[in-house]
Order: sequence, then structure tokens, then C-alpha cells
Amino acid sequence: MRRLPVYFLLDTSGSMYGEPIQALNNALNGMLSTLRTDAQALDSLWISIITFDREVKELVPLTELVHFQLPEILCPQSGPTHMGQGLELLHGKATAEIRKATDEQSADWRPLFFLFTDGKPSDLKLYREMIPKVKALNFASIVACAAGHLADDSILKELTDTVVHLDTADSSTLKQFFKWVSDTIDQGNKSMGTTESITLPPPPSEIHLII
Repeated sequence: MRRLPVYFLLDTSGSMYGEPIQALNNALNGMLSTLRTDAQALDSLWISIITFDREVKELVPLTELVHFQLPEILCPQSGPTHMGQGLELLHGKATAEIRKATDEQSADWRPLFFLFTDGKPSDLKLYREMIPKVKALNFASIVACAAGHLADDSILKELTDTVVHLDTADSSTLKQFFKWVSDTIDQGNKSMGTTESITLPPPPSEIHLII
């Protein structure tokens, strides 16, 4: 089976401490439960999770959905938001992991990339340096989610045309966002080719698409 790689880059900086990080854990677990009810996703979906705060970590390397185990995501009580370093690590991993066609193997489907943040990059220079490199990876879709009033839509717009804004990072809002993410991944599974992009499903009312 050809793989559909999906990369998540998640903000775990100090502003996420407390209820937001608990809401993020719950929403991700809900998303994974939904995806596991889809036989096609179980056959083709591979997921990677990278987190960024003062440190950048590959929390879960690219793993087949059927074997994927989500550890509890933690965050410090304070500290910077190294989003640029997060993009740098993601770029390195995706470059190494995304399969191209050879005589022995099929190419992966074009991957998906979801970025979630409730702030803005502390390392803005590196963030901007990484944008063309990440775009060159030819993701079928890059979706950036800005949660709360401290998140800067315009900076995320430099990375992708698809920016969504959540008013809060509470449990019900994040649950709706990651339900929409699972619908988007499902859409990718049904329509993905090696060249075409995907059509995003309409978002629920809690999610505002930034034009």
C-alpha cells in the first residue's frame, strides 16, 4: 500500500500550560479514535508529531496509524516559542522520510502538514528562512491553526494560504478543530494522487478561515 504521511507541528510553549495542553491531548486522542474507524486510513495513514517550545522534539516519529501510540503531551510553565526550529526539524524529517518511486517501491501520496500554535515564533528570522524550504517539499496541503488572541494570522499566512483561527484553545473548540482535521485527512485518503492538491471540507462554525 502507498502511504499517506501526515505531519503535525504543535505549539507546547508556556502559554499552552494548564487547560489548553489538556484540551490538546484530549482533542488529538479523539481525532485518532475517529481515524481508526476508517479502514482506508488504517491501511495507508502514517503520522508524525513534532512539538516546539524552548526545545523542539520529535514526540512520535512517522508511524503507521495501526501502531501509533500518543504519549501525553506536556509543556513548560513558561518559555519561548521556537516555531522556526520546529519547521527546521520537520523539514529534515520529511526530506528523509517521504518516499519517492523506485523500482522496488511506490511513491508516497503527497503528504499533509498541520501546524497548531497559540502564539507567534520567537525565532522569526529562522521561521522565515524555513518557509521556502518547507513549501518545496510539495505538501498536498499545509493548514496552519492560530488559537486565541495572541496568535498572529499574518505570520502564518507567510507559510500557507490555508490559515484557520480559533477564538480559544478550550476543550470543545479544539475537539471541533481536530474533528475537522480528521475529515481533511479522510478527504486526502479518498482523493489523493501524487500530483493533485486536495479540497478541504467546510469547517465548523468554531473555525474561522482567514482569507
